[in-house]
Amino acid sequence: MSLRLHRQALVACLIFTHLFLAACSIYPGPAVREGFIPVTGGKVWYRMIGSGNATPVILIHGGPGSSSAYLKPLEKLSADRPVIIYDQLGCGRSDNPDNDELWRIERFVEELAQVRAGLKLKEVHLYGHSWGTMLAVDYMLTKPEGVKSLTLASPCLSVKRWAEDANRLIEKLPFTTRQTIKKHEMEGTTGSKEYEAAAAEYLKNYLCRLSPWPPELLKAFDRANQKIYRIMWGPSEWFPTGNLKAYERVGRLNEIKVPTLFTAGRYDEATPAATAWYRSHIPGSKLRIFEESSHLAMFEEQDAYLESIGEFLKANDRP
Repeated sequence: MSLRLHRQALVACLIFTHLFLAACSIYPGPAVREGFIPVTGGKVWYRMIGSGNATPVILIHGGPGSSSAYLKPLEKLSADRPVIIYDQLGCGRSDNPDNDELWRIERFVEELAQVRAGLKLKEVHLYGHSWGTMLAVDYMLTKPEGVKSLTLASPCLSVKRWAEDANRLIEKLPFTTRQTIKKHEMEGTTGSKEYEAAAAEYLKNYLCRLSPWPPELLKAFDRANQKIYRIMWGPSEWFPTGNLKAYERVGRLNEIKVPTLFTAGRYDEATPAATAWYRSHIPGSKLRIFEESSHLAMFEEQDAYLESIGEFLKANDRP
């Protein structure tokens, strides 16, 4: 190659680099804001991503006692709207007060209202996942103003139905796993390593079928508060013994008047049949089943999942 061509290539490279750096300064990516909001019992950590003009969406994580880390794929919705995630009190990066009286759904509903007020969100979409659907529904039953839509992802709105479905799902596991579960629940030794291993087998089938699990999901487990999980839910997904064991809201779903989307995975512990049953109690609501997913379709079918949620939000940005 001639010296002249070398110089031309160098000049072209320098021009490209200059334009690239200029573009990065003009389009630096979505705005990010983090902080803490005072709520009953302490302070909760939040993160707001994006600054578009479309209506903000609050993401309510599962658990109880998990963290918002696994909801990270949904941050991609921030292309046209602010996306708010927060760690519920006692979870993740939020305060963890030593007060067991705080771990009840009524206080978490109050906390959601305080987060929304703290961020001055007059109008908002709500997205709840798993336990977050219980929290979102109870918040909606307080008749808040300015909620434009509700997404109930892999919902649990009847603990009785959840437990019945979970026991049917257990029957699909290997015989030795089923025997281990029954043995330790009968003997009251659900804290044993054997029982934990059986629970892990259940989760690999009905929580997330990817192998290995995504780093964000592992981070959420690392940051989880097992004490809250046991107080509110119980020793495992299928054995509700905590203060949510009598939670039943199907009979009140018809009180929800905002556009509502239900989602679930084909292999979800929140079974498609149960999710369709819930949907039938909210007139005009929609249902989307993700055929290759379990409980975490935001990882297992990420593109299709984000497209569905994004389209639903856009359709309900305006009255």
